[in-house]
Amino acid sequence: MPKAAVIYEKGSPEVFKWEDVDLPNPREGEVLIKNTAIGVNYIDTYHRRGMPHPWPVPPLPVILGIEGVGLVDHLGPKVNQFKEGDRVAYALPPHGAYSEKRIYPVNKLLKVPDSLNNFSDEDLAALMLKGLTAQFLLKRTYKVTSGDVVLIHAAAGGMGLILCQWAKELGATIVGTVSSEEKAEQARLAGADYTVIHSKGDFVKTVLDVTNGVGCPIVYESIGKDTFKKSMECLRPMGILASYGHASGAPDPVDVIELGTRGSLFLTRPAIMHYMDKREDLVKSAEDLFEILETGKIKANVNQILPLYEVGKAHKAIEERKTIGATVLVP
Repeated sequence: MPKAAVIYEKGSPEVFKWEDVDLPNPREGEVLIKNTAIGVNYIDTYHRRGMPHPWPVPPLPVILGIEGVGLVDHLGPKVNQFKEGDRVAYALPPHGAYSEKRIYPVNKLLKVPDSLNNFSDEDLAALMLKGLTAQFLLKRTYKVTSGDVVLIHAAAGGMGLILCQWAKELGATIVGTVSSEEKAEQARLAGADYTVIHSKGDFVKTVLDVTNGVGCPIVYESIGKDTFKKSMECLRPMGILASYGHASGAPDPVDVIELGTRGSLFLTRPAIMHYMDKREDLVKSAEDLFEILETGKIKANVNQILPLYEVGKAHKAIEERKTIGATVLVP
């Protein structure tokens, strides 16, 4: 019987219980996956705490986690897109990744191409959700082109480092915010042209200096309450504030009139579950991600690998901002 990290109540990282779980056989349109590496994302801490978020979480008790890499262990009836033993990856709900084995729908599952055989399962588990999110943020929420100045918050986090690397490859000039000099160095290595340490600098001033007072076309806002209003000050007229996370808490409400007085700004709360809702969009985005991974221009930056039963420890480190890059769990 496989084991999983189950929660029976929302709360602190200590709520996880490591225990046996009884899995049913996969139904039509499903497969049983033996997880080999599981990605941990800041969004997982929202789900554990019960914070508001666009992604639905099943009723308690629940096994969290939405990103993983593994092998197809068993096929449900009439499943012919995959075969047993296939190396696969996923980065969309339903929850259930924090488990040695799990059931998953084939319409959201991706086969890892042979061209990525040089990538470890741990690296891929760190790249799927963040990589697909970076893909739509950089190419669909706003199409970044050469010469654009972009502001990336939490630039040394697992998500921020991928955004920096990919935005640099697209020719952008990057202003990245971080919480320490060590993280500033990591952001610079990933492509950030300018780094601002929150406790020492003013990212609004930096953006305006770099853009000669015009402002940038897009802000990738993942911090929330502590930076949201100032992020709006960084935008040029008709710029886009892409608020895809809120690590410091939900931002204060925005008066729609303010969007007009600040220059006809656009505000969006992009979520992968909507951008990848159609199978064709998921496949196209994944192909784009796999293509750039093959070039070696995006690194996984896995700096924390923990056994799955220590998922609470992983959550605690992420919430306390003690991590650089990605965190991965191994069953």
